[in-house]
Amino acid sequence: MSGKPSLEHGGRLNAVARQWNIPREQWLDLSTGINPVSWPVPALPETVWQRLPEDDDGLGDAVRLWSGAPDNAGCLPIPGTQAAIQRLPRLRPSCRVGVPVPGYEEHARCWAQAGHTVVPLAQDDGGADDWLDELDVVVWINPNNPSGERIERQRLLHWHERLQSRGGWLVVDEAFLLPDEPGESLAPVADRPGLVILKSLGKFFGLAGIRAGAALGDADIVSALATDLGPWALSTPARFIMARALADAAWQAQTVERLRADSQRLAAMLARHGFPVVQGTALFQYAPTIAADAWADALAQRGVYVRRFTKPAALRFGLPATESDWRRLQQALQEIQSERVRNTAR
Repeated sequence: MSGKPSLEHGGRLNAVARQWNIPREQWLDLSTGINPVSWPVPALPETVWQRLPEDDDGLGDAVRLWSGAPDNAGCLPIPGTQAAIQRLPRLRPSCRVGVPVPGYEEHARCWAQAGHTVVPLAQDDGGADDWLDELDVVVWINPNNPSGERIERQRLLHWHERLQSRGGWLVVDEAFLLPDEPGESLAPVADRPGLVILKSLGKFFGLAGIRAGAALGDADIVSALATDLGPWALSTPARFIMARALADAAWQAQTVERLRADSQRLAAMLARHGFPVVQGTALFQYAPTIAADAWADALAQRGVYVRRFTKPAALRFGLPATESDWRRLQQALQEIQSERVRNTAR
């Protein structure tokens, strides 16, 4: 059986289970970059379910404290970064927008759907920035999803200065940036005109299901985004959970240490099984290979779901959650590698 359907995102495990005729509960899902050990959500008071969201509940202050955003920057809790990705393109007249390729495809899709001209940006450009003069907006993902590539903070600020001098914007998606990396985040300078930073609770905190995040940046842009989203965009339960997760510094510190160790373990495992070029983040590993489809299909036959990419051909592996999951991935990789060696020898 071939994995012909090309899914736009990780997840969608129901569709994959149907495609491969393997029950959902039998899959090891490594298709996303979501922390598999989520922040432990406590029991929620009944009033959380009974009351409408209130903007003055202190969540904005919690986001500022956690991110380091200045008081005069716009700060808007949002129902996942996807909400901002879909709506920010509506806030500008038609223009030319640079988006990294490969990269999270929703950025390009949403700007194009809003009538903008999307310009693919190669990431390995040798440091030359002349292409900025042809663009009105640059959307960047730092670190990038799926490649894990990072752009230095100072270079991003240089991009912002050049764009903003002509009324342009820089939008930086920091969904995969860890909370102990303040030196890489642009949140501390989020009050600069024409700058927008997107933060997610779904990746590091492992809480993708509550759809919670934040938009920081130019106060006018963030205010326009708030108007477009309308009242009560982020539910009361999501606001309650988000405030407490952001304040849990001890859990965050322990989780950063665990994720980095697990990511290194995953990179070493992949290298041992035929993936010589591996890069990524603390939440996933990215493995370019011309045999991406063959590997993805062979893993799927064993109930292991990874994300495949075609341009360029590559796989993205999320982190296993338990020792049993690690052993299962190890066994699947070993079996596939042995089969490939036998087939080559024939």
